[in-house]
Amino acid sequence: MLNFCTLFNVNYLAKGLALHRSLLANCSDFHLYIFAFDDETHRILSENTLAYTTIVALADFENAKLLSVKSDRSVGEYCWTSTPFTIKYCLDTYGLDHCTYLDADLQFYSNPKVLIDEMGDNSVLITPHNYHPKYDASAIAGIYCVQFLTIKNTTAGLKVLNWWAQACIKWCYARYEDGKMGDQKYLDSWPYMFDGVHICHDVGAGLAPWNLLNYEYTLAPHPEAHTILVDKDPLIFFHFHDLQYLSNDSWYIGGYDVPDFVSKLIYQPYIKTLLGLNTQLQTQYPGIDTLRTINIKAVRDFDLKFKIGSYVMDVKKSSREFITDVLYLNRIKHYKNYIRVK
Repeated sequence: MLNFCTLFNVNYLAKGLALHRSLLANCSDFHLYIFAFDDETHRILSENTLAYTTIVALADFENAKLLSVKSDRSVGEYCWTSTPFTIKYCLDTYGLDHCTYLDADLQFYSNPKVLIDEMGDNSVLITPHNYHPKYDASAIAGIYCVQFLTIKNTTAGLKVLNWWAQACIKWCYARYEDGKMGDQKYLDSWPYMFDGVHICHDVGAGLAPWNLLNYEYTLAPHPEAHTILVDKDPLIFFHFHDLQYLSNDSWYIGGYDVPDFVSKLIYQPYIKTLLGLNTQLQTQYPGIDTLRTINIKAVRDFDLKFKIGSYVMDVKKSSREFITDVLYLNRIKHYKNYIRVK
């Protein structure tokens, strides 16, 4: 059986449920451990039975180390800080032989078991960004992406995991500093620091907006008519990074060039799934917004008298989410890159 864990709050609830749905459709034998990062998410997930899933409350998961840095981290930074601890919690609490962390905005299109099998006797699996040269951010964001990260419950695996957890407690912020960036840039050194670290070579693992221009896309011939091929290999999972719902019923896709094939057969169906889940949840829980809609008018009305970069660093934590919206809108105006569901 494949063991997965993920974490999200109510703003990513629709995406998290879509992730679970995609696992059900493509993985015959799995268990997903969901770390609910607010009370509302925990209540909703607990009231709606999800197959092959365990819901973990934040209060049950948090430990003294995490709590000691929580007040110093934004919501996003605290999630990043917590990532290695979700894997560790699953290995320790449930006695698992391995656990794979998944970003909540992933979507599976074929069975990820091939990736675990590819590890062989190695104890850690990491996936590269595979940046297209136009979007290469390796120097700042890292060579590898935390998105799909497997650690086995072995001496070698736990050595990497414990090192990562300790590093994230010491420093994990949403900025580049001294070769570090969030929880992710730490991965760059793992193949050189530790034994048993396997770098995934499957191009179908980790298709994302930053590497779309690297590949050609087709549909597999009969009998696999619905299998999307990436350079003739099956697409395993897509990372919908930076996909943001706007108050004008459009979706910002991060300023990346997206081929028509990908827009039609990957983005459009995923967006329809998110909208359907959000509508369903709003029927059950009136007033909830599981897509964290950016209010364009509110952001445009904000009188920005400071350079955005320096202002974000000084703003109160309670306002950081709004400032993030300002940053999004600034990028949206520059790139004009968004799509609507047809």
